[in-house]
Amino acid sequence: MRSRSNVLETAILGLLSAAPLHGYELRKRLNLLLGSFRAFSYGTLYPALKSLVTRGLIEIVEPDPTTAVRTGPRAGTSTTTGRPASGSKPLTGRRGRIVYRLTADGKEHLQTTLASSGPAAWEDESFDVRFALFAQTDAETRLRILEGRRTRLTERLEAVRESAARTRERLDEYTLELQRHGLEQVEREVRWLDGLIMTERDRASSRDKTVGTHDVPTPRNKERG
Repeated sequence: MRSRSNVLETAILGLLSAAPLHGYELRKRLNLLLGSFRAFSYGTLYPALKSLVTRGLIEIVEPDPTTAVRTGPRAGTSTTTGRPASGSKPLTGRRGRIVYRLTADGKEHLQTTLASSGPAAWEDESFDVRFALFAQTDAETRLRILEGRRTRLTERLEAVRESAARTRERLDEYTLELQRHGLEQVEREVRWLDGLIMTERDRASSRDKTVGTHDVPTPRNKERG
């Protein structure tokens, strides 16, 4: 459960790094980022937001008094918990929505997370989010994550193939078809990763050549006597 919570928090921080967002907009963008099959509910989102506010990684934006509207007690919020506070009537954003913004500590925490490339970044639970935030990740870390993911999938592929070979005669045609479908999915992702890794390596090679060219001193013409 903690792993899933970490993934959600990374996704939230990554989205807020672009611009402050209210909870409803965050939920919509999380659904786009993570895919409809991994959609998060408000019941999961708001505890994560509360935790991030409490730890000082995000903050609630104070709205402009000239444009904000006063709302009833239900729309009030506690700036320390990020959750509605009973009986309070703070100024909120338009339509009474609470807006969240990344803090300096949150930005530093996100950068530290995106710089990590250990096994946790390769797993099914977190790889999609890390890949979606590759635009904010340095090239070397991107390459390590892609290579790690490919290694993990290759190991899984070999294990599934060995298991399929041992149990083929005991399985019915539908189970065999499901097994074949799973193998094809993993093989497809491995080929996809191969293409991404090649692209990243080509870009790194081009950058190295460019830097090398700039480092070579330009020969001077000898002066004629």
